[in-house]
Amino acid sequence: MKKKLLGLTFALALVVPVFAQDKEQDRVENAGKVMKEILNAPDSIPQSVLDKADCVVILPSVLKFAIGFGGSYGRGVMTCRGGKDFRGHWGAPSMIALEGGSAGLQLGGNATDFVLLLMSPRTASSILSSKVKLGGDASAAAGPVGRTASAETDVTLRAEILSYSRARGLFAGISLEGSTLRADNGANKNLYGKDVSAKAIVFNHAVPVPECAKGLIATLQKASPVNKGKS
Repeated sequence: MKKKLLGLTFALALVVPVFAQDKEQDRVENAGKVMKEILNAPDSIPQSVLDKADCVVILPSVLKFAIGFGGSYGRGVMTCRGGKDFRGHWGAPSMIALEGGSAGLQLGGNATDFVLLLMSPRTASSILSSKVKLGGDASAAAGPVGRTASAETDVTLRAEILSYSRARGLFAGISLEGSTLRADNGANKNLYGKDVSAKAIVFNHAVPVPECAKGLIATLQKASPVNKGKS
């Protein structure tokens, strides 16, 4: 009996890490699909806004995302332009979590995709090392929509984070003030198969871009190869 239990325990020890890695790989692949679909849409994130973003956070298919009533929790990926000054190519993703929220906003039970653009190097660095509250630790606003919309509006210029949502085929800017963003280093371990921090992934190139993220990185690199906010 003990031998059977030991055998089962050993088998589970082998299966659980593989399952966890597959789950995170699926999440990264889904994030890539969401980003590609959104950027290919005719009325999407303005080019001038995307070109000034240091990092992009994608949280695909968040279900029953309720803010302020029972809490909220969404998981996805964050990818940044390379280097400490965010001038390089889009790099390997760090897993990310979105939690909490402000009272009064209820998105219901439909699958909703979220995209957040990080417009400030300070904010991007903070999220990689700690929990950041939108609207508190970092100024946040609903992002402008429309391929040719200007990045020079007062809201866009002031905000450190611009947020968007897509549900039922509709894409729009959405305020997520009161939510918090943090690196999910447990998920990073699952994805990369070793302990690696979000800061090491983004700033130190500690891991190569995994196969599951190549679609996402290629999409962003094609859509916005240069950080024009740094020019």
